[in-house]
Amino acid sequence: MEPFAKVGDIIFIDPDDGSVELAPHDLWREDAWVGVTKLVVGDRVVVEIGGRLRLFSNTLAEPLRAGLTVEGTDSDGILGILSEKAIKFLDDSTEDALPERFIVPPNENLSFEDFGGYSDIVTRARELIELPLKYHDALNEIGARPIKGVLFSGPSGTGKTLLARIIANHADAVFYAINGPEVLSKWYGQSEEIIRRIFEDAKKRERAIIFFDEIDSLASQRSDESHEASRRVVGQLLALMDGFSPDTNVMVLGTTNRPQDVDSALRRPGRFDWHVDFPIPTKRDREAILTTSGRKLRLKEDMPHLWVADRTESWTPAELAAIWTEAALLAVSDGRRALLPEDYIGGYERVAKQRMGPRG
Repeated sequence: MEPFAKVGDIIFIDPDDGSVELAPHDLWREDAWVGVTKLVVGDRVVVEIGGRLRLFSNTLAEPLRAGLTVEGTDSDGILGILSEKAIKFLDDSTEDALPERFIVPPNENLSFEDFGGYSDIVTRARELIELPLKYHDALNEIGARPIKGVLFSGPSGTGKTLLARIIANHADAVFYAINGPEVLSKWYGQSEEIIRRIFEDAKKRERAIIFFDEIDSLASQRSDESHEASRRVVGQLLALMDGFSPDTNVMVLGTTNRPQDVDSALRRPGRFDWHVDFPIPTKRDREAILTTSGRKLRLKEDMPHLWVADRTESWTPAELAAIWTEAALLAVSDGRRALLPEDYIGGYERVAKQRMGPRG
């Protein structure tokens, strides 16, 4: 006997007499999907839908082969062929051009003179990143274990990205900048594909730095509750970093203000096992940051850097640099084309007030 209903059918139950009948299918339209056939074996077809593989029965009269774009529904399977070519889920129309979107052109005006304070951190970061890139062959001859990944941690605004770009410039390395939240895609498999292509492109370069900003949002600690896309990205990163050959001259950098949230497997030896912490600057660092961030401005007199440094404990370098923007606004509002100490102090007072937040 044929079953009265099958999975996916909608039934109506009459509340008066309890009779049951099937609802017409056109009352509940099922969303169609679009996918690419990956494998055809007899009457079974493997279809990739948004990066996930699904198995369907081949009920079409026309023959199927791998590489077709097809449409269908979960209940009815494959309904028809849309194109003889495979649709690409990546937005970029040219596969080879995809990595270029993530390359940051070198800035010839950017140097270590633009990075104030943190002298010990700058020295350590250059040892871990610049030296291995510049002297890759020499380190191989020595037999040293290669440094593949370095994690920059610290509060936002402490200059992690700026230092990475300066080192890339100085090492003459191609710099790929990947923003964690932006690269996580709604398509299953797309994020991993983007990262894989960037790594492949980087390995062709003489020197390269792959930079992941906010890596904790892209590769957070895996758990039963974590997002599937994030788990897949972590797996892809592990495979790519473990797949570096001795000839690969690529350094992978990640920034985070929550290092404990980065998946523990990525922080093991041979991956992001080197760590550089960017703390809140000391008084000496603050004075150096203020001097450096203001050195390209037109100043009429000597500026009271030490006075401001004394009053900016717990400030980040980004907040310290904002003082100069406020000082410039005060100067031009008074019709001047150079800064006076009073503008500098006024700029400090404005930023200090902003840091306190609104009071109600």
